[in-house]
Amino acid sequence: MAEETENLRELITRARYVLFDFDGPMCRLFARHSAKQIAVDQIHSLEERQLHGLLTEEERNRLDPHGLLRAVDHRRPGLDLVAELEEKLTQQELAAVASAWPTEYADPLIMTWYATGARLAVTTNNSARAVHRYLEGRRLSGCFGPHIYGRTRDLHLLKPHPHCLNQAMDALGADPSETLMIGDTPSDFEAAERAGVGFLGYARDPERGKVLTEAGATRLVTSMEPLLRVLRGQSAAS
Repeated sequence: MAEETENLRELITRARYVLFDFDGPMCRLFARHSAKQIAVDQIHSLEERQLHGLLTEEERNRLDPHGLLRAVDHRRPGLDLVAELEEKLTQQELAAVASAWPTEYADPLIMTWYATGARLAVTTNNSARAVHRYLEGRRLSGCFGPHIYGRTRDLHLLKPHPHCLNQAMDALGADPSETLMIGDTPSDFEAAERAGVGFLGYARDPERGKVLTEAGATRLVTSMEPLLRVLRGQSAAS
């Protein structure tokens, strides 16, 4: 425990800029709004247009809305259907905000980190519109200001491409050596690696921890509570 706390303290002390992934570290966006059903609907849209062959069997079985969208765009860039699928996904994400579950300790962590003077941004493959709606509902918008960098129509720039991380750092004037990303997927880790920033993995269950570890992430937490505890300890000492 002492070693973990010291490692977190080192990360936090070095991090003047913190980039949060959205779905996972901040909330469970699809806690009550099925992401798998969204993927099923996407597949049906392709089938109706005789385009189901654009997906591999593995992609269809995975039922990952972002993965399916990226796959279609990769094989048929510029297809009108891609823009239609992306907008439908955005609308589903906006609807899901109403029933999203905040990640435990995430709200006070964000507010405390902001209060210590850190500059914060969201870097996500979700729609920025959904992130803004969620933050407004949680009264967290002031902690991030305009620094929400989400999915655009240029789907090849989704993470693991570091585009949204680079956007955030450029806007914040951030030095990569002083920047930390908190994410929960291998694509988050790869994007952080490619952007040259530190990475802290959030693994809310053992399976996610295993996947992150296999991807190469070495610093993981299973709860935001230890981060909050370290931050509050630093605030009290200053």
